[in-house]
Amino acid sequence: MLSAVTAPKRTDDLRVMPWWYVLVGVLLAIALGWLVLDWLLAEANRATSIDTRATLRVDAIRTALTVVAGTGGGLALLLAARRQWLSERAQRHQEFTAGRDHSHRELVQAHTERVAATTHKNQEEQARLAEYDATERRVTDLFTKAVDLLGSDKAAVRLGGLYALERLAQDNPRHRQTVVAVVCAYLRMTDGTPPAGDDEIRRSAQRLLTRHLHADQADAWWPEVRLDLAHTRLTNFDASGCTLIAADFTGAQFAGDARFVGAHVEGGVTLSGATFDNATFDELTTAGAFVLDGARFSGAATFARSRFGGEVSARRVVFQGASFAEAAFEKTVTLDHSTFADTTSFRRATFHSGFSIERGSFAAYAGFRTVTFEDMAFFRWTAFHGDAYFENATFGGAVNLGRAEFHGRASFAGATMRRRPNIDHVRAAADQAHVWPAGTTTEKEDDHWIVLIDHHPA
Repeated sequence: MLSAVTAPKRTDDLRVMPWWYVLVGVLLAIALGWLVLDWLLAEANRATSIDTRATLRVDAIRTALTVVAGTGGGLALLLAARRQWLSERAQRHQEFTAGRDHSHRELVQAHTERVAATTHKNQEEQARLAEYDATERRVTDLFTKAVDLLGSDKAAVRLGGLYALERLAQDNPRHRQTVVAVVCAYLRMTDGTPPAGDDEIRRSAQRLLTRHLHADQADAWWPEVRLDLAHTRLTNFDASGCTLIAADFTGAQFAGDARFVGAHVEGGVTLSGATFDNATFDELTTAGAFVLDGARFSGAATFARSRFGGEVSARRVVFQGASFAEAAFEKTVTLDHSTFADTTSFRRATFHSGFSIERGSFAAYAGFRTVTFEDMAFFRWTAFHGDAYFENATFGGAVNLGRAEFHGRASFAGATMRRRPNIDHVRAAADQAHVWPAGTTTEKEDDHWIVLIDHHPA
């Protein structure tokens, strides 16, 4: 807009004095001199002496001429003053005109610069859009061709398609999640008889996903990635050290060794209904929920030194040997109806919130030595078929052992309980040497069982 620069205030236009002003001034001077002369001569004529009258007339003429001269001088001074005034007005008018011209030039220059800047910006935007469109078309073309390669019957062609997708994602961060989704979808497709070389292609696809999830490899790291590998068959899947937003392995089949050692998940991990041969989750950290409901482990499962920031739900899980040694749980842990077929250890684990394993089953040794339960701990209806050790454990909240059964030796030696435990209908093998919480005694039920009795019921 041209009004961006303020123009100087307008002054009055110069006006030329008419020529008749001078003529009027001369006539006024003559008329004034004539009036004075006439008046003085009339006074001189009144004198009685001829000599005096002559002298007075001469003086009258001289005075009249003086008046005319004085009036002319006054007019001359007025003209000189007007000339000075006109000179000053001319100077101001010249300055005003120069300032107006300068302001106008500035306005025109500013407008020209704005138009040029706007034009340049529009050109840059058009160039950017053109480049963006060209890039998107190129990426779409490459993406389509790479996906087509994945559908080939030849293993080498499919492998080339995977590497093409990987390169595409590496060069175009905006499309990484899309590429990850395609690779995950490829791994989920298991219908029909797999083509020749499919196992090697699947292992390559697994490695493609995991090698770009290491935060310590800045050049190759794909941040903010979500994995959707539900109902997928995975062989020797290794996500050790990976960092990702969330992962869904619902119903996945992990053949061989599944490793999540040192992995970090910003959100949740879902493993509901998954099956494992051997699984290692040591030093895993999660910020969201960790869901294992209905999972089955045919081999060992370890969660040593893991840190779970969200709720842990492992209902109806079948474990073989399991270790949760030194693990930390920030939210509620639920293991209801889960079974442990081999040695299980929670040694030095810390539960900052509630813990529940109602109707659970331990077929072999169950170790809760030096475990810290900061909130409630429920073991109702749980069967301990092997030895169960709670030695030096700390129970900070309510403890419920109602209707639990101890077929092997039970020991609470050194355990600290801030509240009296609920031992309603707790039974233990009569042929074992048990160590119960303070204030607890037993009585014989039959030849095989004893029943716990609380001497200080609530």
